[in-house]
Amino acid sequence: MVVEKSFPVCLVSWRNAVRLSRALAEMIRDSDTPDLVVAIGRGGFVPARIVCDSLMLSTLTSIRVEHWGVAARSLESATIRYPLPIPVRDMDILVVDDVTDTGKTLEVAVRYLREQSPAGIRTAVLHHKTCSAFVPDYHVVVENSWRWIVYPWALHEDLAGFCESVIGGEPVSVDDILSRLKERYDMVPARRDLKGALRNLIIQGRVEPVKKRFLSKRARE
Repeated sequence: MVVEKSFPVCLVSWRNAVRLSRALAEMIRDSDTPDLVVAIGRGGFVPARIVCDSLMLSTLTSIRVEHWGVAARSLESATIRYPLPIPVRDMDILVVDDVTDTGKTLEVAVRYLREQSPAGIRTAVLHHKTCSAFVPDYHVVVENSWRWIVYPWALHEDLAGFCESVIGGEPVSVDDILSRLKERYDMVPARRDLKGALRNLIIQGRVEPVKKRFLSKRARE
């Protein structure tokens, strides 16, 4: 999937993320309760924990599937990086992630889990994009138009990536960055969050501060 240089970004608050996770749990409650919840790391960690809390389940583990980098940068393919730490033979599994985008992450996860001989596998996400080739069993929100969704557990990481993409080789102010983020991504992050992302970029040596302005070291190289 090719992601354009300019596209809409949706910022999800903690309050809304918790609400969606609990709504997802209620959908699952109406069906059979799973023996084990498997969170897809990293995006599925928080939703899976809230689902388990809502359903009073203590059986939670995870696997790590890598497909997306930060700020909508896609990797070449989805791969299992950290496999299951326990056997799941004959167990009814619920796989939880935050979103279906291309669907590759859940597709690879389900293929891998089937090889472990569970009794059954169901999948659940907060947001399902209709462009996804994989349709989960449970989802709370349907996204008919493609946009990148930034969850609060990935806010600084994604925001740093978006900031870096709009900072060029000439010094720009915080207001300039906010204006460019709005123009290119239709996103309006809180100023404190933006400053936190910039601080991380400076610490990592990706952005250089110049008299209360910022320039990209990558753009200058």
